[in-house]
Amino acid sequence: MNTKNIVNMPSLKGPALVHALLEKLPEILDDTGWSGMRVRKARRGAASHDSDGAFELRALAGKTARLLVDVEHDLRPGAFDRWVEKHRPVAGEPGTIRLLAVPAMSKRLADLCRDRNVSWYDLAGNCRIDLPGLLFIERRGLPPVYRPPRARANLGSAAAGRVLRALLSPEHAGRAWSHRALRSETVWGQLPGDEPVSLGLVNKVLKHLRDENFIEDSGRSGVCVRDPRGLLEAWNAAYRFDQHQRLDCFTLMKGAELEQALGKVHLLAGGMVVYASFSAAERQAPHVRQARTWLYAAPHCIDDLLKTTAAKPVDSGENLVVLVPADFGVLLTFQPGEPDDRRLRPTDPSQTYVDLRHSGGRGDEAAQALLEQVLLPAWKNGGCS
Repeated sequence: MNTKNIVNMPSLKGPALVHALLEKLPEILDDTGWSGMRVRKARRGAASHDSDGAFELRALAGKTARLLVDVEHDLRPGAFDRWVEKHRPVAGEPGTIRLLAVPAMSKRLADLCRDRNVSWYDLAGNCRIDLPGLLFIERRGLPPVYRPPRARANLGSAAAGRVLRALLSPEHAGRAWSHRALRSETVWGQLPGDEPVSLGLVNKVLKHLRDENFIEDSGRSGVCVRDPRGLLEAWNAAYRFDQHQRLDCFTLMKGAELEQALGKVHLLAGGMVVYASFSAAERQAPHVRQARTWLYAAPHCIDDLLKTTAAKPVDSGENLVVLVPADFGVLLTFQPGEPDDRRLRPTDPSQTYVDLRHSGGRGDEAAQALLEQVLLPAWKNGGCS
């Protein structure tokens, strides 16, 4: 079956799916242009070790390999560890490797395969096939020819963001969560009328994270994060920085004078103005300096903010960037601090990270510094990195 020109195969399953994926492997190997390499199906009756198909590959130099293909229609990352345990490399046959074949490879599953050194390919021809001493192929970015199942939760939603922010905060590294305890951390107590997300939403998000192998059960204590870095990147990929309204301003205040003025804003706003993006990072992991001051501010605080800092909106040349959050969850921070502290506080480091990744300029560089100096050490100390 030629799968090159098929846009979508939602009904392909069972023997037809196995056949399509087995036909795809020689096509991928032929596309490498490796002269002198022959690939053919192993003869009927040859040991397949319960695989769906076996191929023999031979190079001119005389090196050979046996490729055992295991087809999975819908392998969830949460089941990946069990799959690896079941499909261990064949003992006593150093020239034999197993390949995972799937209709469409997700980024999350591909990352897990890379970490466990599992070779794979999909119907579009995306692949990572590692035959030690013989061949290495890695190809990504080809559009899928099979529509994968939709994600069970939208990690880019404001409600999901509140759950992820609590899970990823360095202050919570290594913590085991009950669903109700996690829900209680999604409300900002300083805002009248702010409500925690629903328990149903918490359940939905955690089920999705378990399916994606980001969290694991921790006995009676609940669940804990097993891959915080992977989860942070998944949130970053889904995060919508453009949902926040941006107000570019200019003020003549600088340094200590500006910080003192922002302290007054803090008292007036009741904690509803915080340092954001680069300005938050400068206080959490000093690395990248830049001329702008970045803030999150609730809508009703904007007038006091502009008046106290003598700032005016501008079309260009801004040195004060005010972000009006689409959801007050961005103000949630779990970092320790005194309630009567007269200084503005930064966003939680997990929030700072995703904002930096979307802020342009040297945001990626600043985010990497924050990851290395704050997040990774905290997760390591919590036993979940």
